[in-house]
Amino acid sequence: MESPVPGRPARRVRGAGRGNGPPETVAPRPGPTPFLPCSYGFRPGRRAHDAVAEIRYLATRPRSYEWVVEGDIKACFDEIDHTALMGRVRGRIADKRLLGLVKAFLKSGILGEDRQLRETNAGTPQGSILSPLLSNIALSVLDEYVAQRPGGPSTGRVEKARRLRRGLPNFKLVRYADDWCLMIKGGRSDAEALRDEIAGVLATMGLRLSQAKTLITHIDEGMDFLGWRIQRHRKRGTTRHYIYTYPAKKSLKAVMAKVKTLCRQVEVNQPLDDLIRRLNQAVRGWCAYFRPGVSSATFAYLSHYLWQTVWRWLRRKHRRTTWKELRRRYCDGGWWPHGQRELFDPEKLSTTRYLYRGANIPTPWPAT
Repeated sequence: MESPVPGRPARRVRGAGRGNGPPETVAPRPGPTPFLPCSYGFRPGRRAHDAVAEIRYLATRPRSYEWVVEGDIKACFDEIDHTALMGRVRGRIADKRLLGLVKAFLKSGILGEDRQLRETNAGTPQGSILSPLLSNIALSVLDEYVAQRPGGPSTGRVEKARRLRRGLPNFKLVRYADDWCLMIKGGRSDAEALRDEIAGVLATMGLRLSQAKTLITHIDEGMDFLGWRIQRHRKRGTTRHYIYTYPAKKSLKAVMAKVKTLCRQVEVNQPLDDLIRRLNQAVRGWCAYFRPGVSSATFAYLSHYLWQTVWRWLRRKHRRTTWKELRRRYCDGGWWPHGQRELFDPEKLSTTRYLYRGANIPTPWPAT
């Protein structure tokens, strides 16, 4: 029996085939499309760097998607409408037992600090392995709307050029979980109109845009996305302008606060190795994330702050010891502290350029 929909088995009607005629088949309901390429969060083979590289690629000439709607959804994981979400899940899954498990998961409730179980009538429980998938399913309504709209990713090259001649915008979406940016090739008024449309689309899933945090910016003004600052600058010594990606100030302040907190948590009666071990774990991971970017100046600043903070810790540990003695004991006569292990120096870490993969990112679904 052949299925009328490629890739899906045909469904036999109960009682069909008992007479002389051929058995009847009913095609499965066409459900929503799989996750689209604009979605990067919680998907195999994709990462935050791919989303940042996509924004940089779109903003670079000759593509010139220069206006950006920086979206911020209020309490995304807490306000997803269960009815709308289950409707999208049923579009892909027909097994009632599995649907019952998903619904039971959503309605399982939250155990508070006061040991009281509270009902959950909206949202997905955070911290579970299923919540990222369900949030992606809910937010895919935004991906599909942008993909199907005229001027979106499905619009051909000739039609896009025709739209620009008519003063109509073209746009593309880049989304990582509930963080998303709409890249627009047009004007500010086009960005404002699209922002209002997206607010209506998200409302169908019970979600709201934050009016205060949803910003419309030009790429020359810069934007923060997934911890990165993405902005077009003039290259030093030239008249050419390029898109640069480097750690945002908020991200730098966060890791500096982490360093300061660790130096307070580790008591001065503990050996220096305990402090260095904990600092290296925090700083190495942060630098590894921001290594594929223009991060050398930020790493140098962080290196100086790290050195300064550790030295203050050593001065508290040995209040009556001279600088010369501390350098001999902890730096072998130099200035960079170490014990049995060496304190990680961000300034010595070389930066790289992340390879833009675009359509080369593998996807588990065949192209349709």
